[in-house]
Amino acid sequence: MKIKTGPAQDWLDEQLALREEIKKTENEMDVIRNHFEQVVDPTLIDCYIYQLNAVQLRYQFLLRRFKRQEAVQSLPL
Repeated sequence: MKIKTGPAQDWLDEQLALREEIKKTENEMDVIRNHFEQVVDPTLIDCYIYQLNAVQLRYQFLLRRFKRQEAVQSLPL
């Protein structure tokens, strides 16, 4: 059970979750790039290009969200 300690703890928990998701996404990009570099079949090349584009968009989204939350947290109350 999670114990609530206030908005600061909620913000910290969300930041930690976002950092973890960003790290997972970075690892996923590395895996996709490695697979892309190994394949020779044109269909698989297209598949990995599509996957890489999708994961890069998710990565950009997560970074924007992380930066926005940091900016909001740094605003004076």
